[in-house]
Amino acid sequence: MDIKYINSGESYYPSALKKYLADDAPETITVTGNPGILQTKTLAVFSSIKCPGKIILETYEYIRRLRESNVTVIGGFHSPLEQECLNILLRGKQPVILCPARSIENMRIKKAFKKPVDEGRFLILSLFSGNYNRISSARADKRNHFAAAIADKIVIPYAAPESKTESLCNEWIKKGKTVFTFNSDYNKNLFALGAEETLKFSH
Repeated sequence: MDIKYINSGESYYPSALKKYLADDAPETITVTGNPGILQTKTLAVFSSIKCPGKIILETYEYIRRLRESNVTVIGGFHSPLEQECLNILLRGKQPVILCPARSIENMRIKKAFKKPVDEGRFLILSLFSGNYNRISSARADKRNHFAAAIADKIVIPYAAPESKTESLCNEWIKKGKTVFTFNSDYNKNLFALGAEETLKFSH
């Protein structure tokens, strides 16, 4: 697939990156797929690695409903729950932006991505370029904040107490982003930070 480089100030470069990340915003982003997706409204999805079973089932149902909408979904899709969300979304028609925590120049593109790329509804987007071929915890954290900056709104099905996902939620609520989660006792920590109930989100 063709790799494109988009520099700060160019038409497809998300202005939200400079707004929210300021000096930490990358000067160049790397993409493969349809860069026009970057000009649509986006919803980011993040979750802790381990989730309660009830939350997993609610998330799958929510993503299935989201799949029938025209909302662009963005994320790293790295945790097991996030990966299954991506699998569900790929069977729909809405745009998807995948942000790997590595450079994409030498990344092997999965066969499952070919059809949505050909349909113009799938974009692989990275803030890393060059020889960042391995995923690390630090790069994953940086990637999540990158995706959160681009997103108009954020859904966090579950964030374990004192986890990096909880910290992500806290930081972006403080920055003015709307963060949604499910109405569950498991998510008391997120509601305490200011998250809103997912059902209030209108697709």
